[in-house]
Amino acid sequence: MRPPLALTGGLLVLLVSVPALTRGQSQVALPSPPTFVVTPTNETITIDAMLDETVWHQMVPIELPFEIEPGENIPAPVRTEFLITYDTNNLYLAFRAFDPEPAAIRAHVTDRDRAYRDDLVGIMLDTFNDRRRGYEFFVNPLGVQMDSSRNEVGGGKSEDDTWDAIWSSAGRITGDGYVVEIAIPFSSLRFPKTAGEQSWRIAPFRAYPRNVRHQIFTVPLQRGNNCFFCQVPVFVGFAGITPGRNLEIAPTLTTQRTDERGETVDRKGSWHDGPFQTEAGVSARWGITPNLSLNLALNPDFSQVEADSAQLATNTRYALYFPEKRPFFLEGADIFSTPLPAVHTRTVADPRWGTKLSGKAGPQAFGVFVARDRTTNLLFPSNAGSVLDTYEEGNTAGVFRFRRDIGESSAVGVIATSREGGDYSNRVWGADAIVRLSDRDQIRLQALSSSTRYPNELAEASGQSGRKLDGSAFFVNYEHSERRWDAWAWQERYSTGFRADLGFVPRVDANSYGAGGQLKLLGDKDDWYTRLAFGVEPRRTTDHTGRVTDQAFAVFANYQGPLQSMVDLRLARAKEYYDGVTYDQDQVFLFYNLRVNGTFTTSLAARFGDSIDYENRRAATVTYLAPGFTLDLGRHLALTVDHTLENLEVHEGRLYRANLTQAKAVYQFNTRAFLRLILQHLDLRYNRKLQINQSPSPKDRTLFSQLMFSYKLNPQTVFFLGYSDNRGDTDRIALMLRSRTVFAKLGYAWLL
Repeated sequence: MRPPLALTGGLLVLLVSVPALTRGQSQVALPSPPTFVVTPTNETITIDAMLDETVWHQMVPIELPFEIEPGENIPAPVRTEFLITYDTNNLYLAFRAFDPEPAAIRAHVTDRDRAYRDDLVGIMLDTFNDRRRGYEFFVNPLGVQMDSSRNEVGGGKSEDDTWDAIWSSAGRITGDGYVVEIAIPFSSLRFPKTAGEQSWRIAPFRAYPRNVRHQIFTVPLQRGNNCFFCQVPVFVGFAGITPGRNLEIAPTLTTQRTDERGETVDRKGSWHDGPFQTEAGVSARWGITPNLSLNLALNPDFSQVEADSAQLATNTRYALYFPEKRPFFLEGADIFSTPLPAVHTRTVADPRWGTKLSGKAGPQAFGVFVARDRTTNLLFPSNAGSVLDTYEEGNTAGVFRFRRDIGESSAVGVIATSREGGDYSNRVWGADAIVRLSDRDQIRLQALSSSTRYPNELAEASGQSGRKLDGSAFFVNYEHSERRWDAWAWQERYSTGFRADLGFVPRVDANSYGAGGQLKLLGDKDDWYTRLAFGVEPRRTTDHTGRVTDQAFAVFANYQGPLQSMVDLRLARAKEYYDGVTYDQDQVFLFYNLRVNGTFTTSLAARFGDSIDYENRRAATVTYLAPGFTLDLGRHLALTVDHTLENLEVHEGRLYRANLTQAKAVYQFNTRAFLRLILQHLDLRYNRKLQINQSPSPKDRTLFSQLMFSYKLNPQTVFFLGYSDNRGDTDRIALMLRSRTVFAKLGYAWLL
């Protein structure tokens, strides 16, 4: 494909400009991070944000003097003090966050992990001092907790806020800012098994969101450095700490009843009352040692309380992705993360039991989990699309993962998965690595092989090329980061017979590769921007015959500025091969997000340009708009509305219009209890006159609603009570109530 003249010119200008724009802007060498000594305490500390214990008054605070974003290692706009101590069982932290305008502090009472838009303080913690994995603990001025795991060597995103720990926090707004106090039990952490002194890397942090979101730190950070924990201060101490017996047992009881309405011509149709279905289960976690833990679950409650965000499935070729939300699978999930998605635990649908063992000893880390699943959901991928099906047999699923740290911050690993039931089996095995050649250059790579066996009937019904399939997959990615520019190149290849049935691979028979680069311009304090980036990215995909099935040449720009604003714009000239025809496409992608003030956020995702009507195999144009907003009404009530409009036009006119609206209202009584209402409305309308193949219903409207009360003492001690229903159009009745469900869940965590 020849890129258009304007895009080619843009690429040449970018490449010629790099030396000139970066001349004289080489990275300034920063001093090595400092080392602090942490002293223990024998005093009993009450977590109430009063800081009236003697130990806090006797301690010399550690200052956070640097703003690292958006300013680059400039003096922080506000003063922050950090205090740290420990006893045998807990790590204690305290912050004094001074503010010249306490009335401007942004703080709301929310559920845990939902207050990242607020003012907050906290730490990033590497307990093994291996500069690869860690934890994050943050607290807003009202004591709301946010925690996550951090993985610098896995695949996917480095921060995962689905990880939850049991810890204590309190926050209090004062006349000169706010105060936060934290206690983290050592039973919630993993750390080296030693009775002597330990060295941990700890990064105290403060977010100060006003016109921009100031990020405040203890030390300066190098932009473009691919190793975060390498730049973090070292804290020495922690001799004699212990996680105690570290045994957690959490029984659960869930019950639900679903009633369904029979076929009817009016709203008086009879109801078929369903029985109450009650299930008891138990899960347990045992910290065998400080760096080794065992999880067990019998008839586990793997239900998720919040409904998945609805997604439009119109005119799509590949299966939709839904994230994991179930606590059993989230514990230690980062160890199973690799560049290729070999493990996606949502594939374990309805397990009878599960067990997981994970840990780290020196440079070695490993994880194993096994589960017996009542349901075998299957994904049949190809280059052109993917199909979902269910095999009417249970299965036993297992994953083994081992990783070894190499050098300062590199790692190599192996992974193996197995899924087997009846005449069906799928096995995947392979190796991966992250190699940091320098603090600017890194390579990630992975190679996998698979072997799959289907029952004859299933292979024939699903259109597979044979009963037994073997395949391979490969991934490599190179990245170079500088203060003012980045460059990257990558390849991702899946053979025709590759299957990863415990992962998520919706497309095979695809060899994709590409490269890109961007320039970054950093604004000063009074500029109209804080960061600008301009770049190009060509990419191409071929099938096993060498035929080009997808290719694109894109130019993009990114803007960040006042009001915490962000705008992404991408223009692409593309080609897409489908069912024997190659379609030329010009496309525009746009996204913006704007935090107008401390209570209102708005965003928009948009896509315009050429597309394909896959059902009828013809060229089309698409208009996709997804606006949304979040509004905080006082400290306790939050409203979120997201809308998606998709309009597909063919030569003869509009083929369909889809409107999907999702609204959520949450009233948070306190940090433990809330009442939540969710509404999801879909309105899909087709022009049947323009359908060449068998058409769907000309109109499809559905409405899902859920009302739920939640009380959460900690992530495992919970009570939920709720009601949900589904409505849909019939030939004569609009949005008739079709089903209704009441449900409750009670879980309690005993910490022994």
